Amino acid sequence: MIIDNLSEFASKKFGQNFLKDSRYIHQIIQAMPKDELKVAEIGPGLGDLTKELLKARNVTAFEVDKRLCEHLPKEFKEYIDSGSFELKCGDVLEHWEEGSLLEEPYHLVANLPYYIATNIILKAFKDPNCHSILVMVQKEVADKFSASVTQKEFSSLSVLAQSVGEAKVCFEVPSEAFVPPPKVTSAVLLITKNSSFDDEKFEAFLKIAFSQPRKKLAKNLSSVFSKDSVAKSFDTVGIEPNLRPHEVETSKYHRLYNELKDMLDGRKTDSKQRKLSKSRAKNSIQREKS
Repeated sequence: MIIDNLSEFASKKFGQNFLKDSRYIHQIIQAMPKDELKVAEIGPGLGDLTKELLKARNVTAFEVDKRLCEHLPKEFKEYIDSGSFELKCGDVLEHWEEGSLLEEPYHLVANLPYYIATNIILKAFKDPNCHSILVMVQKEVADKFSASVTQKEFSSLSVLAQSVGEAKVCFEVPSEAFVPPPKVTSAVLLITKNSSFDDEKFEAFLKIAFSQPRKKLAKNLSSVFSKDSVAKSFDTVGIEPNLRPHEVETSKYHRLYNELKDMLDGRKTDSKQRKLSKSRAKNSIQREKS
């Protein structure tokens, strides 16, 4: 397959922006952990980064674009024959259904389409075989994963990243390094894991806590939990009642969750439910009077 015009070849459906500047490809290689673990590469594209990865690693690549699934086996025939490169076609999330993307310890490397980046990273958090995540994402997303407490970017994603390890932005990548150029600045994000974390109830709890970032944390939580429960939990954990979500560190979110999690399933009646209950009670009284 001969590709004459990358801009025309790139699929909007798959959010493709091919990284063609070799300077940034080499910087990605330099940012990788210094060991010999296998690499899982999501979205190898035309294989520019893959070629550099294969100089030192075995690589299993996941590609959703059928056109590239025809191109890559020809491009990397020598590596496929030697057993150092494997290509799996289809949606990577379907390959992830069994719990681990690979059956052995690995590092995740990817130039992720922006529309699925967060979902992919959260999947990797839960994968016990994934030891690190080195991904190209929109800078705004990278800042949310890597932010520290008190920074305005500190979010539920920051808390989840700190729950599995350490996240940092390695470097930014301008739009002109890609073909076609995206409309935003990108950044390479490295998350080094020291554990895996899979607790959907905690994720739901964080969504409540950060539902309105500019409001006080207690206000957000009181939309679901009773004010008395929130106040008591804040006192137990040692959280000032006037703090906003980005001002509370990760360890205290875990402790706060442990105080309140039993109420997540049987949480307090929300305003709509209360109105419905009042309406039913009123109708019942009217029926008794008639």
